[in-house]
Amino acid sequence: METNNIELITRMVLQAIDKNEKKGDGFVVPIGVSARHIHLTQEHVEALFGPGYQLTKKKDLMGGQFASNETVTIVGLKLRAIENVRILGPVRKASQVEVSATDAIKLGMNVPVRESGDVAGSAPIAIVGPKGEMANVSILGPTRPETQVELSRTDTRKVGIDAPIRESGQLEGTPGCKLIGPKGEVELTKGVIVAKRHAHIPPDVAEQWGIKDQQIVSLKVGDNERSLIFGDVVARVSASAGLAVHIDTDEANAAGLNGAVEGEIIL
Repeated sequence: METNNIELITRMVLQAIDKNEKKGDGFVVPIGVSARHIHLTQEHVEALFGPGYQLTKKKDLMGGQFASNETVTIVGLKLRAIENVRILGPVRKASQVEVSATDAIKLGMNVPVRESGDVAGSAPIAIVGPKGEMANVSILGPTRPETQVELSRTDTRKVGIDAPIRESGQLEGTPGCKLIGPKGEVELTKGVIVAKRHAHIPPDVAEQWGIKDQQIVSLKVGDNERSLIFGDVVARVSASAGLAVHIDTDEANAAGLNGAVEGEIIL
């Protein structure tokens, strides 16, 4: 969409120059509305897309610039994000993000009005690419010996991470990710998983039902047109948790579940 607008503006500028129309005390010129975009240094291009990466041209723009095929996500200091922001080439000596005042409010940032290239003292921002990011992810307490990120399969595709299905705490050989907080960031070398569906069962209930710790059971859920049976549910028998089955959002959506619901464990 922004590329089409830029092409239209370019044509209008050239037409106005050719006509050199005068109206009243001034000349008629087209007014261009610039969509949000980013200029990057080669160093930052390679940091986002890999060593030696070169921007690929989507459309030529005026002034020797071009709209690239590449887009990124920009993240403000309050972890608010705007996705699919177009990168304009060629690369520059300093990276620069151009947003509207409305965009700045959405990102939670106090961005100054500046001419292009005047970036000294301007607001910092995080740029995530090429697969995207996820903002406002909840943290569960208390703290643990190892940091762990649990995502749905849909989430992993969005952020471009090939996370395995694991039980909580089984982190060896798992991929890492970057966590960004209000005051800093942490680079994890491992810890991202798709949580294996499981049932927390108190010992007295497990004994009554004849279920042992780590036994594989099934779960029947839903009483609507999308009801189904989940297999391969791990039973976790422990006195530290109440009776509950945990599935992720992909699994809940598959069964059309919403809000507080109940299911049936099948042996």
